[in-house]
Amino acid sequence: MVRAAVLPAVNAPLQVTEIDLPEPGPGQVRIRLAAAGVCHSDLSLSNGTLRQPVPAVLGHEGAGTVTSVGPGVTDVAPGDQVILNWAPSCGDCHFCGLAEPWLCTRAGRAGNAPYAKLAADGSALYPALGTAVFAEETVVPAHAVLPLPDGVPLTDAALLGCAVLTGWGAVHHSARVRAGESVVVFGAGGVGLATLQAARIAGAGPIVAVDVSPEKEELARASGATEFLVADDAAFFEKAGAQRIRELTGGVGADVAVECVGRADTIRTAWSSTRRGGRTTVVGIGGQDQRVTFSALELFYFGRTLSGCVYGNSDPARDLPVIAGHVRSGALDLSALVTGRIGLDGIPAAFDAMLAGRGGRALIVF
Repeated sequence: MVRAAVLPAVNAPLQVTEIDLPEPGPGQVRIRLAAAGVCHSDLSLSNGTLRQPVPAVLGHEGAGTVTSVGPGVTDVAPGDQVILNWAPSCGDCHFCGLAEPWLCTRAGRAGNAPYAKLAADGSALYPALGTAVFAEETVVPAHAVLPLPDGVPLTDAALLGCAVLTGWGAVHHSARVRAGESVVVFGAGGVGLATLQAARIAGAGPIVAVDVSPEKEELARASGATEFLVADDAAFFEKAGAQRIRELTGGVGADVAVECVGRADTIRTAWSSTRRGGRTTVVGIGGQDQRVTFSALELFYFGRTLSGCVYGNSDPARDLPVIAGHVRSGALDLSALVTGRIGLDGIPAAFDAMLAGRGGRALIVF
């Protein structure tokens, strides 16, 4: 038996309870978690913005130690320290064939099959996004684990599984920021702070951070922001925000905007804050009711690019060694993303903090 945070139904409170976790079957790995990050995507799963069979154990950003492996597993062994990959690519589908593993059509299939049972009544449980790291231990497909790079602390390495890969990829793969370009980042949560650090490593400047909470200025500046704007009223999103960003970027607008919120008004403002020919990358996950509108004339006149970004358009096997090098050199500070270290019981408060726009990444430490 292991303790886990279970979502019994969509929009229901999480329940920290015991679950019956089986030993790994063929091609599976069992992992004892060291830490797990609380991501906005977990909140989106809990409220139905993202679909997930329930009851489920949430959590997809984690790191830990392999305790046992099932038949046929040869790439990892008990005692190996690993990072969880919530979107492991199959290598065979159309998108994998295009070398776009972040769009793999089979990446999320593990989350649609039961993997454990509730200890209380034997009810089948699903692993959210196939990883279910809001638990002391989990069982995942072997291809969903990545070796922990040398020199990266195991606990902080959990952040590499989502926030850092997403922020890094948004800057280096989607927006393709070049040294000297100006960047504006909307949202200074865990992914936003990772994006700011990635922009700083890329040599961008100025780097403008935008958030609804003035309390996040210190966090944003520590991660690389040279300017900080508070988006605390409707006027900011109607016109004032884009104007202020243009003032901070030589009067023409930012070369690149990265939206880490997933709301129509922030996406629209991010677009409007870039220069002619600028690039806007949308990382945030919004609901189906969030509609963004553009006129046909402005699309032609401004010549801007608007692109979605899934998992940072990253290939973890390729990107993790590069990111780890920056961690070892001190250029990328994982601990700077963490604003709270909690237990499983602290997840609901972490969700509330995200809804209120407070803090960076809450990290569950087992």
